[in-house]
Amino acid sequence: MESRQAVEAVAGQGLAGDRYFGAASRDRSKEVTLIEIEALEALGRDYDIAVGPGENRRNIVTRGVSLNHLVGREFRVGEVVLRGVRLCEPCSHLESMTVKGALRGLVHRGGLRAAIVAGGVVRVGDDISEAGPNAQPATRNALERAWTRLSFRRAPRGA
Repeated sequence: MESRQAVEAVAGQGLAGDRYFGAASRDRSKEVTLIEIEALEALGRDYDIAVGPGENRRNIVTRGVSLNHLVGREFRVGEVVLRGVRLCEPCSHLESMTVKGALRGLVHRGGLRAAIVAGGVVRVGDDISEAGPNAQPATRNALERAWTRLSFRRAPRGA
């Protein structure tokens, strides 16, 4: 994982520079993955397991947004519109790369898989708000929150 201040999101392709960017026969739910920093903090607090924002294998780390509630909904991250496709449950590979017990501690808190509906640039510090024709203005008590860190998977050498 490599931390970035900004990354281009391309509808139907993913995040520029991501190892899955432009993959043939692509699963749209793999275009972007998000996780709440609160889930990683709870993992440390509840299970005494430290998994840092770059170790969780998710593209974007958020603060103050309930990602589970965004399944099936469109939302805006700065100028980019995403659609929550499904939960991103943790896998045994994550646990093999981090600490035993991480999988159990992140069940139903492993994040969100999202498709890019309208591309643009996602930047650290962008707000998150509802999108679509019936979207309500974002407030501090709704979906508008700042990103704490944005990172993406580096493409394999020679790719």
